[in-house]
Amino acid sequence: MKKCVFAGTFDPFTSGHFSTVQKCLSLFDEVVVAVAENKSKSCMFSPKERAEMIQAVYRDNARVKVVIWNGAAVDLLQAEQTPYYVRGVRNTVDFEYENADYYASKRLSPEMITLYIPAEQELLHVSSTLVKNCIAFGKPYEEYVPKAVFEMIQKRG
Repeated sequence: MKKCVFAGTFDPFTSGHFSTVQKCLSLFDEVVVAVAENKSKSCMFSPKERAEMIQAVYRDNARVKVVIWNGAAVDLLQAEQTPYYVRGVRNTVDFEYENADYYASKRLSPEMITLYIPAEQELLHVSSTLVKNCIAFGKPYEEYVPKAVFEMIQKRG
């Protein structure tokens, strides 16, 4: 069975993240979506809330597993027993950041295989920051998140 890990803060999980997971599902038997507990970021939603949002999106898909993780990516890959680490990229800024992280991680885990999945053109502008700004300023954001995520955010108030 081929399995990959797609990790991120997912604060919140966007349509771009959803697109990346869908592509992963076409390549792998199982996708582990790892909600990162990044203490250097100020998040709008708790790790538990973010995980619950993603679980709601994939409620009927047993091939997607959601975990909360607060360690290094290489340790997560080891825990999940897979070398495949997926990163979504929207632009050259994302690529440069991910590539620097790749080389640092590769030194820690030479067997790690990182796959970059480019965003679809219509999703290039979509980010968790965009969604959080829309929420903060009372602007529409429904098109930027999966339906289940939108519904959970609306219920939260």
